[in-house]
Amino acid sequence: MTAATSSFPDTHALVDLPVDGQTAALLFLLCHGVGGDAAQMAPIATALRAQYPQAAIVSLNGPDRCDDATSGPGWQWFSMLDRSAEAIAAQVDQALPGFIIRVRHWADHFALDWPMVALVGYSQGAIMSLEAVQQEAQLAGRVVALSGAYAWLPQHAPQDVCIHLLHGVQDEVLPYQPIVGAARALVSLGADVTADVMPGIGHAIDQRLVDKAMEQLRTFVPGKMWREAVLQAAEADRKERG
Repeated sequence: MTAATSSFPDTHALVDLPVDGQTAALLFLLCHGVGGDAAQMAPIATALRAQYPQAAIVSLNGPDRCDDATSGPGWQWFSMLDRSAEAIAAQVDQALPGFIIRVRHWADHFALDWPMVALVGYSQGAIMSLEAVQQEAQLAGRVVALSGAYAWLPQHAPQDVCIHLLHGVQDEVLPYQPIVGAARALVSLGADVTADVMPGIGHAIDQRLVDKAMEQLRTFVPGKMWREAVLQAAEADRKERG
C-alpha cells in the first residue's frame, strides 16, 4: 500500500490498487480510530486484499490532528475533548458532511456506483461509517464496524445497505451492550445486519474480529437478494407448472 499522490482525491491516504493494473470492481474505504492513522488499518487492508484482489483499498486519515493527548498522536474524525454522549453526537453531526464528500469523491475517482463501495471503520471510524449511511442514502452498499457505536439509536434502516457489527466482550472503551441494542433496533426496522460479539477481545483491531468480518462479507446474503431469489424461484415454478 502506497501513499496517495496528487492524482487521487485525497493525498492523506494509503492506496492499494488491484493487481496487474486491473480496473477496480470494488472500493473499500478504511477509517481508523481516534489518535490513529491510515496505517492502523493495515491488518484489515491485508485481509481484504487476500479476499478481494479486484478491489481498490483506501485507508484514510481523519481530517484533523488529534486534540486529546490521551488518545494518541495521530488523527481524529471528530473531537473527543468532551466525551459526553450529547457532545459526541454534536461533533459527529458536524463532521459527517465532510466525511460524506470524501466518500463520494473516492467513488467518483474509481467510477464506481455506491453499491460497490464499502466503509470499514474501527472505533471512531466505525461511528462515522455507521452514521454516514444513516444520514446519506446511496452512499455505500456495506458497512463493517469494528469496536464501534452509533451516536444515535437508529430510527430507520438504511435502504439496501448491509451492516456488519463486530465487537469484543471485554471492550471497556466502547462496551458492547449499546451496539447489541442498536443491532436489535435495526433488525426491527428491517435492516440487513449481522452482529458478532466475541469473548476475550477488548478495544482493538483483533485478528479474530477481522477474520469474522471477512467471513460475513463473503457469506452474508442480503435480505433483498434472498427475497428476490425466492420470488424468481416461485415464478419459475409457476411457469413450469403452466
